[in-house]
Amino acid sequence: MRKIDYKLLILVILLSLFGVLMIYSASQIWSAYKFNDQFRYLKLQSLFLIIGIIILYIVSKIDYTKYLKKANVILGICFLLLILVLIPGIGTIRNGSRSWFGVGGMGIQPSEFMKLGIIIFTSKYLSKNPKDVKNIVKGIFPILSLAILAFGLIMLQPDLGTGAIILVSVIGLLFISGVNMSFFLKIGMVGLLGLIGLIIAAPYRMKRIVSFINPWTDPLGSGFQSIQSLYAIGPGGLLGFGLFNSIQKHFYLPEPQTDFIFSIISEELGIFGIIIVSLLFVGIFYRCIKISINCNDLFGKYLSFGITFQLAFQTILNLMVVVGLVPITGYALLLYS
Repeated sequence: MRKIDYKLLILVILLSLFGVLMIYSASQIWSAYKFNDQFRYLKLQSLFLIIGIIILYIVSKIDYTKYLKKANVILGICFLLLILVLIPGIGTIRNGSRSWFGVGGMGIQPSEFMKLGIIIFTSKYLSKNPKDVKNIVKGIFPILSLAILAFGLIMLQPDLGTGAIILVSVIGLLFISGVNMSFFLKIGMVGLLGLIGLIIAAPYRMKRIVSFINPWTDPLGSGFQSIQSLYAIGPGGLLGFGLFNSIQKHFYLPEPQTDFIFSIISEELGIFGIIIVSLLFVGIFYRCIKISINCNDLFGKYLSFGITFQLAFQTILNLMVVVGLVPITGYALLLYS
């Protein structure tokens, strides 16, 4: 029997509505200056929320086992889109990355489709080959090769944050499938060496690492965003400066409605606001994990967990960047940015 988890639905809607409110609060000064319309991002985010709810309703009516049957096709389309976006004249450049398809005044990132497509395919693969996960060459190498290929295409844009999320999502699914723990130690060492190579290959990544270790070495350059984020979080105190009363959004923290919106939440609503947002996220992930555990179908179990793990990792990654625990990745906060 198909059922709706109303607790999960309510949590998602509450978080989304709060996100719309904070988008307006964080963007009103910047939007009024750049577009002469302080409500621009409020209107856009509200439109996206309505579209999202409509899509949510439509997708909820689709039997998820159809994704199992079409997993190969879905993944193939995702790879095709990743290739097309790299072609000049088809893909558009934003903030230095050729990651977008321009659609009117908006943009679509094909890497976002790959994030879901790779989970669907991996879930199918693991559910159809449960015994092969014990064999690294026969069971793990094929799926890991596809994930690395997707990572490589995304790095050509370049977009390290999204590429890392895809790799970590696949590794998370492999982990719960019962792969030998020694494999993760080996892949961790290889991944660390690869990450060092990527950092050395791109000077701007090295600057981000240096600014992460000590942002005050370049306070007006690579360390500027991190410093302004901490200046927003630090003075917030218990209850913050009050809604709409952020100081950092007055052209101190660059484009505060994007990756660093959590800094504005912290500044305006203080520890109280941080706790509320965190509890809403924890509630969503708890409900999703419960759905995964209660699912009797192996494909559905992998699919549900894969989506949950990916969303949770994205959220944690953004929050760690904002508070200065990891270098800046340029990744948005789920349902907020």
